[in-house]
Amino acid sequence: MTQEERIQSIVDYLKRNHNISMEDICTKYEVSYDTARRDLVRMESDGLIVRVRGGAILPSMTKQISSYKERLTDAGSKRSIALAATSLIQSGDYLMLDTGTTTQYIAEFMPSQDNVVVTNSIDIAAILCDKPQTRTHMLGGELHAWHRYAFGPRTIEMLSDIRVDKLFLGTCGITAEGLFAPTVEEAYLKREMIKRANQVILLADSSKFEKTLFHRVCPFDDIDVLITDAELPVPFGKICTEYDIKVIVAAG
Repeated sequence: MTQEERIQSIVDYLKRNHNISMEDICTKYEVSYDTARRDLVRMESDGLIVRVRGGAILPSMTKQISSYKERLTDAGSKRSIALAATSLIQSGDYLMLDTGTTTQYIAEFMPSQDNVVVTNSIDIAAILCDKPQTRTHMLGGELHAWHRYAFGPRTIEMLSDIRVDKLFLGTCGITAEGLFAPTVEEAYLKREMIKRANQVILLADSSKFEKTLFHRVCPFDDIDVLITDAELPVPFGKICTEYDIKVIVAAG
């Protein structure tokens, strides 16, 4: 077995078992301690693992977020989640759509039925231009070109005067501690959105679970509904039960 094949096998093992020891590597792959150490050194250099005493674990903190356009290409489960989300929208609802690829699909799929929508996403606002029965309020602020949304103090100031029935909220990462965002600015903006909604509906495909980013947005007790694309991994089912969060698993 080559080093590349061994590294891929170690990554697959970690995905199933969460950690691996030096002794496990030596026994499983019939290699010396020095060879196992060199494998882990290379894997750490490539960002595949975090070395811990006696072995390695998968990295839990996500530091690189794909661009908005790149995330839009991976559409399958996000479209299913968005379709399930639109079933919660009633005629006359005042809505807030957080920026994100899944919320963009909500804007595309939602029927035009006399709704008022608040958003900081330039793409969502553009889509809603073609829905004449939907009134759209675009939040201002500094434009984040990479993620295609408005942010900053001005955005938060505008939110302070707004109240909506439902917030459809995206996230980049979820752990047992709550929701996470890659930057302080995004986390504070999402927190303000949560304060302005009577009901908070979290949209999260299965890839978002067990991912930690730089800044926590909120704990689970701020969430009312969770829409995802697969059965919840342990321990999230128990957490949702504890906080009385309604879980909707979207059909594929």
